Amino acid sequence: MKKKLELLMPAWDMEKLKFAYAYWADACYVWAPMFSLRARTNAFTMESLEEAVKYAHGLGKKIYFTANIYAHNMKIKPFLAQFKKMVEMWPDAFIMADPGLIHIVRREFPDVEVHLSVQANNTNWAQAEFWQTLGIKRIILSREISIKEMKEIHEHVPDMELEAFVHGAICMAYSGRCLISNYLSNRDPNQWTCAHSCRWEYKVFKDDKTEAELETLTGRPEEYQELTGNFYLDEKERPGELMEIDEDEYGTYLMNSRDLMAIDYIKELADAWIISFKVEWRNKTVNYIASVWIAYRKALDAIEAWIDYDSKELAEELFSIANRGYIPGFLAGNPGANAQFYERNGSYGTKAFLGILREYDSSEKVVRVEVKNRFELWDSIEIITPNGIKKSKIEKIYKTWLNHWVHKANTTFTEYSYKFDKSKSEEVESAHWWGYEVWINMSENPWDFSLIRKDID
Repeated sequence: MKKKLELLMPAWDMEKLKFAYAYWADACYVWAPMFSLRARTNAFTMESLEEAVKYAHGLGKKIYFTANIYAHNMKIKPFLAQFKKMVEMWPDAFIMADPGLIHIVRREFPDVEVHLSVQANNTNWAQAEFWQTLGIKRIILSREISIKEMKEIHEHVPDMELEAFVHGAICMAYSGRCLISNYLSNRDPNQWTCAHSCRWEYKVFKDDKTEAELETLTGRPEEYQELTGNFYLDEKERPGELMEIDEDEYGTYLMNSRDLMAIDYIKELADAWIISFKVEWRNKTVNYIASVWIAYRKALDAIEAWIDYDSKELAEELFSIANRGYIPGFLAGNPGANAQFYERNGSYGTKAFLGILREYDSSEKVVRVEVKNRFELWDSIEIITPNGIKKSKIEKIYKTWLNHWVHKANTTFTEYSYKFDKSKSEEVESAHWWGYEVWINMSENPWDFSLIRKDID
C-alpha cells in the first residue's frame, strides 16, 4: 500500500473527540467557531479547540479544523483574525472551501496545510489541477463521483492526496445544496440546522374550493383526481421515463434519501488512491462512533495487511445503528431510484443503545451507567469496548440515593465520580430514566469508553 490509510471521524464536542480516538480513529475533524458550515450546533470554543489539539497530539493522532464558510465581505477580516489564533494552536490541517479565503491563507500563512472541503464540489481532474496551483494538499472529493472518476483524478494529479466519504447521511440535493429546509422552516441546511424537510410525511390532498376560487388562487382550475391506484411522475424533458411515486397511510417520501455505506468498496477506493476514508456525522451518538469504527477499522486494517475481510459481517454491524437503508452512493454509478427511501421518514437499526459505562467498582463488581434507553433485569446485552465486543446479562440494577441527571454533556470518566454505596441504594427491575445514572452488575472492569446495547425485538 502506497500510504497509510486514514480513518477520519467527526467530533462536535470533546467527549465525541475522545471516543473517536479511543475507537481507533487516525484523525478527527472539528468545526471552527463562527466560520464553519456547522457552526450553530458546534460545541467547540477557541479554548476547547486548543485543548482538543493537545489531546490529539498527545495520542499521536491528527486533528483538522473545518473553516469552510463562503464568506461575505464583512466576514473576511474577522475570519483572518480568528484564523491567526487557530494557526497558533498547530492543528494538522484546515478544511476550507472559499477560493478567496484559500488564496489569502496561502499568501499569509504559506506553511499551513489546507484541505479542500467537499463543499467546493471537486468533480473532475481539471479542478484538481487548479487547486494544486493554489497549494492545496488534499481534496475531499464530491460525493457525486464514481470510483472510476476518482482514479482518473489521481492519474492526472498524482501528488494530490484524495479523501472520500464512506459512511453517513446523504442529502437529496446535489452536494447538500438544498433550499427546502430554509423555505419551509427558515432553517439553513448548511448551518447544521437542517429541518430535514425532504423527509417529512407529505400527502397529496383534495382542495374543495370551487373552480372559480381555484382560478383566482392559481390561474389553473384543473379538477383534482383522487389518488387511487399507482401514480408516476413524467418529467417534461424526459418524456416516457416514468418515475413511480407511492403513498401509504403515513404519506410519501419522494425525497427521503438512503444513507451511504461503502464497506464493500474499501479495497476499490484504496486502489483508486483514496488515502483518507471520511465518516459523516450529524448529531449522532457515541454508539454510532463505536459501530462505524468496528466496521471500517477492520476493513482498512485488513487492506493494509493485504488480507480479505468479510464485508457482509461488517455490514451487519453498520445495520445495527440507526439508518434509512444503505446504498454505495455514486461509487459504482448513479444509484437512480434506489437512492430514495420510500418506506417511511424514520430509520431502522437492529440494536438499541442502552448507555455509557462511566465508572467501575471492583469490590462490588458493579459499573455506573449513564442511561440512554430502557433496559430491564435479565436483558442479554453486548458490551462494546475499543478492544472488542463481549456478551453479558443484567442481573442487578441499583438506583442510588444520589441518582441524578448527568451534570453536563461532556462528562468523562475522570471529571465526575462517586463511589457506590450499597446501603444507600435500591434494587429496581428496570432503568428507563434517559439521562439518569444507575449501577449494574459486571464481572470485570470494562474500562473507559465502553457502551452497552441489546437486540431490538
